[in-house]
Amino acid sequence: MKFVAQRVSRARLSVDDTPVSEIGYGLVVYFGVKAGDGEAQAAKCMEKLANLRIFSDEAGKMNLSVRDVGGEILFVSQFTLYGDAQKGNRPSFTDAERPPRARELYDYAANLLAGMGIPVKCGVFGADMRIEQVCEGPVTLIYEI
Repeated sequence: MKFVAQRVSRARLSVDDTPVSEIGYGLVVYFGVKAGDGEAQAAKCMEKLANLRIFSDEAGKMNLSVRDVGGEILFVSQFTLYGDAQKGNRPSFTDAERPPRARELYDYAANLLAGMGIPVKCGVFGADMRIEQVCEGPVTLIYEI
């Protein structure tokens, strides 16, 4: 399981030019599920995400989490995080979990975050999404278990 988290001042997700989700200050999180991942990995990932200290405190140090700042999360499923381009120029996605199980874990992870009191807006699983975001910092972190 892997996520890429980007600190943003705002972000909007659309499908077919129709707005679906929008957040203000917080994180855009791209979430990938590897074949064989389960609920234990999702719980560990979401605990890490909720507690990442990547927002500035009053002294300008990155000491605050998304929860600490009252931020939101735009949570986007992205199987391409498990694309492998080591051989040739066309990535292989054989390491990514199959869509039905990946969707279960995506929904499970989003519910975990919401249960931690973090406002979560989701993308549309499996859709071709357009995401507009204003990165702050920029701060981008990758976490994988």
